[in-house]
Amino acid sequence: MGTFLTISDETIKNGDCTDIYFVRTEEALGQDNLNPDVVMEVTATTLPDSWAVFSGLSDVVALLDGIPVTVDALPEGTVFYKNDPVLRITGKYRDFCRYETAILGFLCHASGIATAAAHIKIAARTRPVFSFGSRRQHPAIAAMIERSAWIGGVDGVSNTCAPEGMPVVGTMPHAFVMCYPRPEDAWRSFARHAPKEVPRIMLCDTYCDEKSESLRAAECGATAVRLDTPRSRRGNMRSIIEEVRWELDMHGHTGVKIFLSGGVTREDVAAYRDIVDAFGVGGAIANAPVIDFAMDIVEIGGQARAKRGKRSGVKQVYDLPGGGRRTLPAASAPPAGAVPLITGFIEKGRVITLPDMQDARARLQKKVPSLMGSGDP
Repeated sequence: MGTFLTISDETIKNGDCTDIYFVRTEEALGQDNLNPDVVMEVTATTLPDSWAVFSGLSDVVALLDGIPVTVDALPEGTVFYKNDPVLRITGKYRDFCRYETAILGFLCHASGIATAAAHIKIAARTRPVFSFGSRRQHPAIAAMIERSAWIGGVDGVSNTCAPEGMPVVGTMPHAFVMCYPRPEDAWRSFARHAPKEVPRIMLCDTYCDEKSESLRAAECGATAVRLDTPRSRRGNMRSIIEEVRWELDMHGHTGVKIFLSGGVTREDVAAYRDIVDAFGVGGAIANAPVIDFAMDIVEIGGQARAKRGKRSGVKQVYDLPGGGRRTLPAASAPPAGAVPLITGFIEKGRVITLPDMQDARARLQKKVPSLMGSGDP
């Protein structure tokens, strides 16, 4: 166990971070000399929204690399629907049964974050959205949070441990402003010392009302003002933002943008995207509901078999021409012009395809236009 009650990579890789019943299952099957050939699929029978985004596969591939199984899956960044199989494992059950806990943990959490980010980004329309929520989760998983949010479409992230390949953004906390005699002193210091490429976004609600501090920050050279606490003041958030915009414009600061953060939800993004220029979203992304995946046997000993409530047999998922999705038995002829989505990542213990974060993000972005209006404000 690590200093901060975290589990080591080695422990997870060895299958020693698992639910105890898998250990007992493995022991009992071993005593009876049973190790059947099985196919298991990962599906979700319910989703937080009408569609979700698949993420977390990279960790599953790393986990099962070298284990004598074959893994087929949707590529990361693929939109999926309830009952769509997203991942399939073929092998001898005892060889991988204890990994189910980690597999589901990887997929449930990462897919939940990517899904929330995608829905919020769609709600924002053309407005940038930034992931500010890694502080709402254990720091040991900060990289996973930011990676999943990036796949989901955010325009930048705040955590310095984010994987390479995405903008790391952020300017100042309230504590920075309070370390100076006056807010103006803090804003001017930031303008002097921050790297040139960092936008001069000034936090404008530390002591006074948002309007007053925003005007003063604009006089100090702010390119944007960040409002972080309108909700906590129990005022009408829209009225506060409109008042700030009005006064900035009236005093000749029409080019100064408004950045909203602080407990921002998907509903807030939809409600204020017409008057806010960018959003910093924390818990609504990092604390997103997990996707409630389950992993079930669908074939055993070469015969289709499933527990009640599940669909037996190996399946393939198809994108249909002109839109739409269809799941069929893998042995069935595909619909004309349909594109099969489940593809190979591990073959008999050998990795044949590595998931790529940027490809996953691009895959989702290509799909976004067809998702507009599908339950999002």
